Amino acid sequence: MRRLRTLPILTILVVAVAALSSISLFAGSTRETFDDPAAMPWAALMLTYTLMAAMTSPILTAVLASRQTDIEHSGSGWNLAGSAGYTPGLLCRAKLAALSLVLLPAIVAQTLLVIGMGKLAGITVPLDVAAWAGYTAFLFLLDVAFLALHIWLAAVVENQLISVGVGTLGAFLAVFSLLVPGTVGRFIPWGYYAVISHVGQQGGTVAYLTPPYAWIAGFLILVAAIFAFATRQLDRLER
Repeated sequence: MRRLRTLPILTILVVAVAALSSISLFAGSTRETFDDPAAMPWAALMLTYTLMAAMTSPILTAVLASRQTDIEHSGSGWNLAGSAGYTPGLLCRAKLAALSLVLLPAIVAQTLLVIGMGKLAGITVPLDVAAWAGYTAFLFLLDVAFLALHIWLAAVVENQLISVGVGTLGAFLAVFSLLVPGTVGRFIPWGYYAVISHVGQQGGTVAYLTPPYAWIAGFLILVAAIFAFATRQLDRLER
């Protein structure tokens, strides 16, 4: 991961998402709401953050997974690891674990940066800690789920443009899902970037929402089961 510059790439994207999420804070009309609890400035900021995360997270996970897996194709890594007793499926699971450990502090830092920008801009209304913590946790888990899917895709398809292309398409679908009824997004894999949202528009105002926990848990369990099965199948392949 050091040679692939995983940490610098992740850092740049985290800072970019935080910056894009915070641009609206410095508009004059927005600053007028910073001391008005009824205007819910933190909820409005989270709504922008949700949009930016949905727009970038599918691409981020695709790029991280592709770069981490492509080295096995280009350097005959599958065969080299196999000679040491490490199967392709085991390598994929190890890559997921390693990338997840890197992604966790990145997502937490991303959220803290957005909150910090809100404080810096002058929001004086008390922070809704539970909503922000819940969204951050779900965003991390969802990113891990798509990391798993892209690691598998990058492993079975040597052309990494396909994996990155799927991630780019996923970004469009994730943003699209924010604009359609929530029930539609539940049947689109990338629609769960909208499903995990803790805020939404209600009657022209921003309000906190309770996400459908059962659907989110079901999706994460399904992805885990698919990844476990798919990587077990990779263990049976001869390379």
